[in-house]
Amino acid sequence: MSEKSISREKAIILTARVISMLFTPFYLPLVGLMALFMFSYLGLMPWGYKLQVLTLVYLFTILLPTVLIHLYRRYQGWTLIELGHKERRAVPYVISILCYFFCVYLMDMMHIPHFMGTIVAVAMAIQVVCALINVWWKISTHTAAIGGVAGSLFVFGEVFGFNPIWWLIVVMILAGILGSSRMILRQHSLAQVVAGFWVGLICAFFGLIYL
Repeated sequence: MSEKSISREKAIILTARVISMLFTPFYLPLVGLMALFMFSYLGLMPWGYKLQVLTLVYLFTILLPTVLIHLYRRYQGWTLIELGHKERRAVPYVISILCYFFCVYLMDMMHIPHFMGTIVAVAMAIQVVCALINVWWKISTHTAAIGGVAGSLFVFGEVFGFNPIWWLIVVMILAGILGSSRMILRQHSLAQVVAGFWVGLICAFFGLIYL
């Protein structure tokens, strides 16, 4: 293999890693709430209140699980790739699910509007389904998260009366890029990234309708 080919391969792998880090599965609740503030009457709420809610969700669904999982990985002496092995994903799943649960609990205690809490609850449900599937078969939580965004857009479009087609196109493009990145990093097969997307989409769609 030529030096040019090696450099190109390294650049592709680096890009895939950056994309995987940027589109972490934990971003789903925050993106869902931001979409809710953009497309619904909840956007009329004071900026201070919206910022308070977004900060709470950020702390419990992104910052806290990321830090705890990082500490767990460091304690075990594993690399990110080693942590990605199916049999080693149980504890990270439990950590993230518990963080999401406490976030939902606090939102309920603070009497935050039900639909906001539902978004976090749906994200937690996606994590639970992925964790159960992971017992038998490794599934992509990255594409499950972006599938959840797609499912949420379908529901928001119906409930709040806007056309989500262009947003869905953007999400589908991002899903393709993200799924490709996970495969380039050899973290998942095509079947696993596609299954993850559909799990996220279905859970978000029915969760937001019935919860």
